[in-house]
Amino acid sequence: MFSPTTILFALAFFVNSFVAASPPPSNEAQALKYYGYRQENRFNCSMGLQQRREWRTLSNPEKADYISAVKCLQAHPSRDPAIPEARTRFDEFQAHHIMIADKVHNLGQFLPWHRHYLRSYEKALRNECGYNGSFPYWDWTQDVGPNKTFADSPVYDPVHGFGGNGAIGTYTLPQANDTDNRIFPEAFRGCVVDGPFANLTLSVGPGKLVTTHCLTRGDNEDAARKYLNAAAEANVTRSANFEVFRVEIEGEPVTSDHRMHDGGHDAIGGEMSNFYSSPGEPLFYLHHANLDRIWWKWQSSAPSRVYEISGPSSKEDPSEQVTLDFILLMGSLGPSVTIRDVMDIHAEPNCYTYV
Repeated sequence: MFSPTTILFALAFFVNSFVAASPPPSNEAQALKYYGYRQENRFNCSMGLQQRREWRTLSNPEKADYISAVKCLQAHPSRDPAIPEARTRFDEFQAHHIMIADKVHNLGQFLPWHRHYLRSYEKALRNECGYNGSFPYWDWTQDVGPNKTFADSPVYDPVHGFGGNGAIGTYTLPQANDTDNRIFPEAFRGCVVDGPFANLTLSVGPGKLVTTHCLTRGDNEDAARKYLNAAAEANVTRSANFEVFRVEIEGEPVTSDHRMHDGGHDAIGGEMSNFYSSPGEPLFYLHHANLDRIWWKWQSSAPSRVYEISGPSSKEDPSEQVTLDFILLMGSLGPSVTIRDVMDIHAEPNCYTYV
């Protein structure tokens, strides 16, 4: 006989109940009905682990291959976006984040959800755009310190990187309720006018707005120096348990000040500074890959940490604690899986490592 849980998952799999632009479910029971639970197609780790490498360690041809794959995703049409106006597959990833951001930030599922979100994005680059190289991360601690300027980082190179800062006077924010959209006008210096994304047009954002606009930036050197230094990384990796670690890496409003997650968003500025629409910035994925690397560094320092999880799973009911069975919702981006599935990056279905 099949168990009730097995029957529920089987029925949920065949329910096509995803409604574009409707609010995400508030708990796991609703999630089963809303998205359907889909088990990940499992990789065989015996074939080896895919490497994630720091951006500056890639050769120029390897950097060009990665940029080409991202631009490919920006040219592919969306499939079933959470916001109908999302035109491209790249926009579709941004739209899903806009719709679910309130359900995955400042909660116990923050790190696991973003780990799976990045993996889904990486798989889209590989499966939909033929990318075969290393997925990059950005170790920003190498770009802050004495006699260093954050804006001189290799990721901002106009030829072998993602282009530089926004140009003053090239972008005007739409009139909107900044409180609802969490838009900070001072972070929107202007459009990116050089590099491979100078002509990028986004169709959703900033915030929860739906507008057609350029990729914007507004570098914040102070945020970079304060939150993205080696001492900050050393501090978080000394965390005694996951509860301390997740709070220290994410930051406000649980802490009284920013931490590495928030600091990285602010340091890049523009679209990246926004709580909802930040994945419209291609550097979002390199920033979060580095946060994931730091989490894995902490996890792998002790066997007991690999499957350690804690924190509230709901802002509506803070007493509701996250568990390894919590479902990480990906909507149209790829399979939704449990937290348990993503905790060990060296195990199936993940099969990747940081070098």
